[in-house]
Amino acid sequence: MEISVVDVPKCVIGEGPLWDVAEQALYWIDILGRRVWRRDEASGAVTGWDVPEVIGSMALRTGGGAIVALANGIHALDFSTGECSPFALPDPADPDVQFADGKVDPAGRFVTATSHRGMSEPRGHVWSLGRDRRLTAIDDDLILGNGPCWSPDGRTFYHADSVRRLIYAYDYDPKTGRAANRRPFADTADLGGIPDGATVDAAGRLWVAICEGGKVVCFDPDGTLSRVIDMPVVYPASVMFGGPDLDRLYVLSLNAGFLGKPVADGDGCLFVIDGLGCKGLPEPRYAG
Repeated sequence: MEISVVDVPKCVIGEGPLWDVAEQALYWIDILGRRVWRRDEASGAVTGWDVPEVIGSMALRTGGGAIVALANGIHALDFSTGECSPFALPDPADPDVQFADGKVDPAGRFVTATSHRGMSEPRGHVWSLGRDRRLTAIDDDLILGNGPCWSPDGRTFYHADSVRRLIYAYDYDPKTGRAANRRPFADTADLGGIPDGATVDAAGRLWVAICEGGKVVCFDPDGTLSRVIDMPVVYPASVMFGGPDLDRLYVLSLNAGFLGKPVADGDGCLFVIDGLGCKGLPEPRYAG
């Protein structure tokens, strides 16, 4: 196993890595930098787009461009012009919450959470955005939502409340997009940090960044902790398998400076872990 740094600009809060198989490119966001990034695998060329607000997550669209979860709702991002326009906004709006981490489910819906801005009250929801642009709440009672992802068969949905340091599992119906039977899957309190961004590999194992704990960990489908990888930074933030064979694990990180803490050399870097001996799954695109 080898951990190395990818030569890309550092982020304030690097999050949401997204490997696109069709383009053979990695996308990611800088939450406080208000920016979407793309790195082409073959050439190493890096491109960036500014967005007008704090950004929580993004997804590529089947018809081109992307949708981005900004603080106040979902917006469409046109890569050719850089224009970012409202796409699906909650009604009524809640000024005490903001949109956060999100991914696309197996049927092409964009599933994203809202989190309490003060990270102290369970005011957040999990929202499902259908191809009809309608936002439907599929869960609530969240303080800080993170790490949405699905089992390979799409029947189990994982989502974390980072403040509670709990990863939940749900029964999920890919046909309807409904989630039910929320239950604790894994508690990260003993790992020294909070569960942040996550992904599932082809064998159904859940990989999650333990922010503040300096680790990336792997849980078996039954919730057993099966692997712990010590990272060269304290604040790893999110993970995603990518590369031509989907066998490289990309890991983004935070810059501790925005927390008022000393900044380490690797803070805000994009890392890649090779030699894990497992592969990820292709990420779907939003169908709307």
